[in-house]
Amino acid sequence: MTLLTRTPPSAVRRRGLLVYLVLAYAGMWAAMTPLLADGYRRTDAREGVGAPEQICIAAAMLAPALAALLVVRFVERGGVREALALRRPRPRARAVRACLLPLGVLGGLTTATLALGALAGSYPFAGFGSLDAGRIASWAVQGLIGMVLSLPLFFGEEIGWQGFLFPRLLLLGRREGGGEGAGGGVVLVRAYLLAGTAFALWHLPTLLMGGQYPGRPWYLAVPALTVSCVLVLPVFTWLRLRSGSVVPAVLAHAFTSSVSVSMVREFADPAAELDPLTMSLAGWPGWVVLGGFVAFLASTGRLRPDRYGQG
Repeated sequence: MTLLTRTPPSAVRRRGLLVYLVLAYAGMWAAMTPLLADGYRRTDAREGVGAPEQICIAAAMLAPALAALLVVRFVERGGVREALALRRPRPRARAVRACLLPLGVLGGLTTATLALGALAGSYPFAGFGSLDAGRIASWAVQGLIGMVLSLPLFFGEEIGWQGFLFPRLLLLGRREGGGEGAGGGVVLVRAYLLAGTAFALWHLPTLLMGGQYPGRPWYLAVPALTVSCVLVLPVFTWLRLRSGSVVPAVLAHAFTSSVSVSMVREFADPAAELDPLTMSLAGWPGWVVLGGFVAFLASTGRLRPDRYGQG
């Protein structure tokens, strides 16, 4: 199994990457323009979003997948399913476990992040007395239902980032003619950094509106999200590599952006202000936890495609 079953010529790969990024970024900006023009700002982490905001967000999240599909069909001229890892996790006997693993991993990482924030005094944990089993069960069921309903939108993102961008950035770093394999250390690190940075900067319109960091200025939010994306992307990629499918990465992203965010609110003091920069996976406690986990994955070779027969 390989990251790309059909490898386009180098010039085609470069052109495809450029077209993909232009289309994905243009789609995001086009989708967010109505909100930017209207002066929309999110100032409170507990604040929900209305129907107009949800429509714009949904359109933006579909842009990476649409860009990837167009490039594969009209620039690379290849088959879509294999080119974008749109297959069931392999081996099939372990497909269910491959789909449950993202929920357990991201749930554990979020729990560790909240615990670290609580110990450091930056997360206003409501206390163990507030942990009512019935209320938590109801919240968990609602959260998982919401996550499942939003999966098509997260497919929209991860088909682009994990299905298209990461494998091609890896190939772009290879020496033409084969001197350095796709799993080479420098090439691999560069691919992770470039993919994570591209993933983060794609969110720039939402960052300008306080989307991920309500109340924080853009010049603080942009580098903060860049750190977060560079650290979380290897986790998504690991799940994609070990299964040979983009599906586990989609589940991980959906959990991170929905249930994980909801966990911050659910277990916090209802009267306390919430600041994602100091208490979530997108803040410094999350950077510590994610950094430790990514270091473990790297040190054990789990971030190398060749470990899974991919390259």
